[in-house]
Amino acid sequence: MRKKKTLTIAGIVIAIFAAIIGGYMYYTSVQTEQSKPATELAQAKTMKIKSTVSATGTIRPVDSVEVSSKITARIKSVLVKENDKVTAGQTVAVLDGKDFEASNDQAAFKVSNAKSKYDRVAYLNSIGAKSQEELEDARYTYDTAASNLEKTQSDLGETIITAPMDGIVVGEPKSAGTMAVQGNSNPTVIMTIADMSKKQILAKVDETDIGSVKVGQNATFTVDTYTGKTFTAKVSKISQTDVTNSWNTKSSNSTASTTTASVIYYYVVLDVDDPDNLLLPAMTARVEIVTSEKENALVVPISALKTDNRGSYVLLSLPEGTTEKRYVSTGIYSDEFVEIEDGLSEGDTVAITYKAKSSTSSGGGRRGGPGGPPF
Repeated sequence: MRKKKTLTIAGIVIAIFAAIIGGYMYYTSVQTEQSKPATELAQAKTMKIKSTVSATGTIRPVDSVEVSSKITARIKSVLVKENDKVTAGQTVAVLDGKDFEASNDQAAFKVSNAKSKYDRVAYLNSIGAKSQEELEDARYTYDTAASNLEKTQSDLGETIITAPMDGIVVGEPKSAGTMAVQGNSNPTVIMTIADMSKKQILAKVDETDIGSVKVGQNATFTVDTYTGKTFTAKVSKISQTDVTNSWNTKSSNSTASTTTASVIYYYVVLDVDDPDNLLLPAMTARVEIVTSEKENALVVPISALKTDNRGSYVLLSLPEGTTEKRYVSTGIYSDEFVEIEDGLSEGDTVAITYKAKSSTSSGGGRRGGPGGPPF
């Protein structure tokens, strides 16, 4: 009886041991299989390929002007409103000119008085009753009065505000009663007039891409308000300095620019094709500049391309199921494909290998988070 019990216990132990060994072997085989690189195949094919540079910019009119006053006066009346079309020379606003009219009348009186005095002194000088110095003083007084009259007449003329160009009133003009202040640094903008028939994009391009951008290159762009519609544009100007002018150490704000800017951008101007006049100023444009393109280029997926210290290569899949390391020369890169200029022929099959993810990390979380290994 004791012998039979001993055999039963031994059998249980052996069974448990066998289960452990089997489980370990299964786990090892699964891990080995998951650690093997997964392989996909792709054929080299010919297609149109293009390389683009992405940028974001703002729609703006090519020509626009802020209309302000050369004198300080209260706005008497505004003769146009937002979205009105105007022509060059058209009166768009009138300033209160009462004070300037009074000054002009006084200046005109002084000119008349000075002229009469000058004529009398000139006559007396001609008969020897007045000296040459007195004649010159009278002439100076007259010239000064005449010059002041010209100024008051000019100021009075500035009470009539005219459009400096053909265009459309963009935004709401200042209302009557507003004080229009003159000045070079911060004058009162009475209204803004823009030629909306010609628009452009002011885009910012990353320093890593700016070398590929050239004047004359074509581009496409989209704006949020017209979903699914693509507009066209062309590069017309590339700035020679970055947007913050950070290279100029003499600039007053250069220190702040260099310490806070982590990425350097350059302005690129693109002329916009908008025949239907759909685009409005300040719209955000998402631009794709075509830096190079080629018809019938031999391409493979970018994921098939690898590099080592000798250069770029692909794994050429052979009929017997093996692969051969084939070095290639590359050309244009797109988002998905790369042009192969030398090293492959159309129809060649290349292998794309990648490391399969384990099921325990399929969530892709951070270390210690969901789907990631513990600390």
